[in-house]
Formats: sequence, structure tokens, C-alpha cells
Amino acid sequence: MASPAEAKTTEPAASAPAPAPAPAPAAAEQQQQQQQQATTKKKKTVVVVGVDDSEHSYYALEWTVRHVATGMAGAGELVIVHAKPSPSSVVSFGGPGAGEAMRYVEADLRKMAEAVVERARRVCIANSVHALIEVMEGEPRYVLCNAAEKHRADLLVVGSHGYGAIKRALLGSVSDYCAHHTHCSVMIVKQPHHKSKCSSSASAPPPPPASNH
Repeated sequence: MASPAEAKTTEPAASAPAPAPAPAPAAAEQQQQQQQQATTKKKKTVVVVGVDDSEHSYYALEWTVRHVATGMAGAGELVIVHAKPSPSSVVSFGGPGAGEAMRYVEADLRKMAEAVVERARRVCIANSVHALIEVMEGEPRYVLCNAAEKHRADLLVVGSHGYGAIKRALLGSVSDYCAHHTHCSVMIVKQPHHKSKCSSSASAPPPPPASNH
């Protein structure tokens, strides 16, 4: 019989951790689909276009639809944004009758926004392009910057009013503001100026002198 000093105790060996259960086929397939959707979403190019009721704005939209959106072929997303002015930015007086005037202004602004949206929709339909059209209230510069941030745009397209240096300094330039405050690239589309008939006729050579018989 062994003495107490010579006795040895054997501790049970620690058991290895059990392997994690394999994910169920349905869960694994769902996870794979989510990863594919996330990858597809990242690959899409998002283009935001600002529109209002001006001709240069619609020229910028038409240019974008024909030269950018049609070439994306499902690999991109076109978002058209209209900044609807608030009634308070149009009506600045108070007192009796101000409330009624605000209601009239709000109705006019709503009609104008509907007309802008309808014209933008017709441009997209004519070119077989799908687009998301949004109307947001506020100043155009802030609305467009917020829209570009919201949709994580890769490109923001705006039209050029063609302001001179003095008028641009007084009224401010939406394109200049967006170029300095958005995270994406900003494209300014300028409407070409066509020569008038007067200038073309003035540059034409003079008729030959009449001969005397």
C-alpha cells in the first residue's frame, strides 16, 4: 500500500470546446443574398439632378438623361430633386391679410412643384429612363446638398443661371455652394447660347453693288 506522500492524483483532462453548429441552409442562403444585395448596391452609381421651373434647369436634366442616365443601363440610380420654396420666403409682410396671402402663395408653390415634377417625368419617359423624383421644401442650395448626402450621390448635376459676377455675388450661386459643401463631384451644365438672326445677318457679306445701265 502506497504511503500518502507517494500517492498521485490524476485530474480529468479538459474537454475540447464543441464545434459551432453549421448554419441552417435557409439562413446561409439568406446571408449570401444579403451580401450580394449589399455588393450590388455599392456598385450602383447615384446621380442627383436639381430641377426648377427654369429652362436652363430642364436643359441640364435632359442633358443628364441623354448622356449619363441612359448609359448606366440599370447599374445606376437617377434622383431628380426639386426645391420647393417655403411661403415665408416669398411673403415677408405681416398684419391683417397675411394669413390669407400665405395660403394663396402655398397653393401657387404647390402647383408649380407639380408642374416641375410632371415635366421632369415626361423627360424621363421620353428617354425610357426610370428616376426617383422628390420635392423638398427649402432653399435649393441646402436641399440639393442634403439630397446628395441622403442618397450618397456620386454626382450632383445642376444647371447654370448664367449670372454675371455682380449678380452672382448678390444672389449667390447654388452651384458654387454645392461644389464647396457636398462630398461628391458637382457638374454644372450650361445651356448653349445660339446666335441671333440679327448677329448672323450682320456678319454676312454685303450684297454686290447694283450695276447702272
